[in-house]
Parts: sequence; C-alpha cells; structure tokens
Amino acid sequence: MKQQHVFTVSRLALDAQERGTVLTRSVHIAVRGGNQPIMKKPGLAIIGLGPAALPHAKSLVDLKDRVDVIWAASRTKDRTNEFARSFPFPVTNSIDAAINDPAVDIVLVLTPANAHLEIAEKSFAAGKHVLLEKPLDITLKRAERIVTLGRENDRTFGVVLQHRFRPASLRLREALEDNSLGAIEAASLRVPWWRPQTYYDVGGRGSFARDGGGVLLSQAIHALDLFRSLLDVKEVIASQIRTTSLHRMEAEDHVTALMTLGNAAPASLLATTAAFPGFPETLEITGSLGSAYLSGGALRLSWLDGREEIVESEGKSGSGGNIMDFPHDAHRSLIADFLTAVAESRDPLVTGEEALATQRLIAKIIRADPTNNQPI
Repeated sequence: MKQQHVFTVSRLALDAQERGTVLTRSVHIAVRGGNQPIMKKPGLAIIGLGPAALPHAKSLVDLKDRVDVIWAASRTKDRTNEFARSFPFPVTNSIDAAINDPAVDIVLVLTPANAHLEIAEKSFAAGKHVLLEKPLDITLKRAERIVTLGRENDRTFGVVLQHRFRPASLRLREALEDNSLGAIEAASLRVPWWRPQTYYDVGGRGSFARDGGGVLLSQAIHALDLFRSLLDVKEVIASQIRTTSLHRMEAEDHVTALMTLGNAAPASLLATTAAFPGFPETLEITGSLGSAYLSGGALRLSWLDGREEIVESEGKSGSGGNIMDFPHDAHRSLIADFLTAVAESRDPLVTGEEALATQRLIAKIIRADPTNNQPI
C-alpha cells in the first residue's frame, strides 16, 4: 500500500507541474480589512555550489513562481563568483549567515557528503526544512543521526534521489503495483559507468573521509535506490568489492553482488565506474506475465501475449566522463514535490528513512564481501 501511495502522489505532483499549477506554502498574516490569508513563497538557501548545484539551480529557475532563492552559499569565492555569472541568485561565502537568515525556510544541501551532518544540525536547529543531496552522509551512524534530527525537530526532510521521478520509473512502478507483469521471477541491475582518473584527482573524490565510499555511495546509489524501492530486497548473499587498475583511489570502483528478493527470487548487481566510455544503467525484471527493461530513462514493457509499451528516454544519464550530461527534469520534479510537502506539512516522496534504507542496503552489500574491511 505504501508504494501505491508513493506512485499516485508522485504522478499527481508531475501532472500538476505539467499543467503549470502553482502550489505555495500558506502563511496566515493579519490583513487589514479582511480575514483572507495571503500566500508567501518559501525562501530557500543553496549550500554548496559544486557541479551538483547545476541541475538544482536550473530547476529553481524553472520553479521561480513557487520558491524564492534567498542565498546561494559556498565558502569558496571562486565558486560563488562562477555561480553568480550563470544564475540570478544572491551569493555569499557565509554558510552560517545563509542558514540563519530569517527569510530562509528551506536549506538545500549540496556539499560533499562529509559535511552533511554539520549543516543539517545547524539547519534543523535554526528551524529550517532540509533537502539533502545523496548520500545522507559518509557513515551509517552519521546518516541515522541526520534522519533522527529531522524527526525530532519536526521539519520536512527529504533526500535527492531523483531517479524515482523519471517518467519511465513512474510507469514501471505502476506496472509492478498493478501486478501486470505477474510474479517476479528474477531481476538484475547494471550500472556500467565511466569516470576518468582526473575525476578522482579532484578534492579527495573516491576517499572514505570525503565521500564515504566509491561507486556504491556516489554513483550507483541512484539506480540502487530505485531498484530497492521497486523490489523488496530481502538478503545480500555475496558480493565482491574491488578497486580496478584503471583508477588510483581509496574506495571501490567495481562491485558485483547476488541478492534475494522478498519472494525468494534471485537478483544481481553490477556497479562500476571503470566501464569505458560509460553506458546507461539498466534494470531488468522478469515476470511470469512479461518483462521490463529500463535503460537510462527509457522503458520497454513486453508481455507474453504480444503487447508492448515503450516510454521514451528524457536524454542522457551522466554515465560517461561528462558527469553533468543529463537533463534536469527529474531534479525539478523532486524539488517541486518537496515544496508541496512543505506546503502541505507532509513527508516528501523521498524521505530520510527511504534514503537510509538504501544506504543500509549498500552497507549490506559491502559487508557481504568477507575480504573487504572498508568503513560503513
């Protein structure tokens, strides 16, 4: 029932966006001569202006009728200067000032993962709602602490795992929920991406201290979150966690795993950033009545009775050396849903608990390799 609710609401959110429906947070202010409330757009502060900020900033420009960007903050002056040349948002080098500005209702955290807990603590303490880029943080303990803080402070808390908002993902969820593919017999997930060594040479990428891990937490987490949210992963039977000779990095760049779904069906995973030149992630599901093949943002549903349905891709997925080479539509839909969640005082579609469940699955995959002792 929970998954059915998630799909229905997300479809409504996307439909509302496509119709141009404006949903804003209602703020009741005494107005002379009447009792009608006036509507105020929430104020938002962006914290962190690295490459991940690009699709978010584009989305916020699109959503300007629903939210005011009060600050875009980074401690690095070069970053704020470059950002200011591209987007019409005020910039600052003071993260604390941005968080504590009374005009700010929502804090969008786009920093490296090792700074998430500190910024989330400050934001919740200041009474702000928080939307956090994946992963929650670099360890399970820190991730759990962030989720607890969100609940204790009674703030809206969401995580950026935008693959769930792709039209093809939404259609696949619907097909699974209405059981049109029949009983699930098997499933597989492949994330054969590529990152050049120059990617890992920047700012400690691929280190445990900065990122908390390699391909699982930084790249495959999006597809793995979608996989986990669609299919009930019960057990991780075995895994191999490796760093190939193609990269000089501390964490893993190649992972394989065997898993069991809730109905005892087998499932497999391959995730890597060592597959040159990089290929779209694929999710395959074999059902008793038909199959599903999701590749990047494109979906093919094929039934045993000869019927077929195709949902076209939105574009590239960032699987190659150009890490930001993908459309921002899914980001926009996720942010739009978060704004609606704030307005309606409800949970967003991707909650902290949902993100934590995916990070716990990643921890299980890592633990399933007896030769691996990396921190989780």
